[in-house]
Amino acid sequence: MPVVAHAERPEIVNHPVNQSNVAPQQPLTPSEDKQWAFMSHCGGILGCVPSLLIYKFLAARGRFTAQESKEALNFTLIPTALAVLLNIVAIIVHAISPGSGTIFSLLALLIWAFLTVFSIIGAVRVNSGQPYRYPLNPRLIK
Repeated sequence: MPVVAHAERPEIVNHPVNQSNVAPQQPLTPSEDKQWAFMSHCGGILGCVPSLLIYKFLAARGRFTAQESKEALNFTLIPTALAVLLNIVAIIVHAISPGSGTIFSLLALLIWAFLTVFSIIGAVRVNSGQPYRYPLNPRLIK
């Protein structure tokens, strides 16, 4: 089968998919929008990564998803970084003096419990269709 150059086939060159190499994304349905907003809050149990991914890849497709994933991301960003830092310090301190890093691990565990409780509260509220605002949220991402 002969290979045909794009110049010989203008319909390939002018095809919308070939202009950006990405097919246009469809907006989320209302149920999908609510589902991804719910998932962004549930993801807070795992830290800031789930809400970051949802915000990055789905925010443009759904208004409620954009609003709630940004809220969840802002809420989880600082505690996740702090918990990771505390766990790293616990490992280093434990390597120097076994048993001494336990306090840092317990503090990281308390942060995780805090994130879990508020993430579940946010997820339940969003699942009922209402937006949720965390009581202590620095809103670093505008």
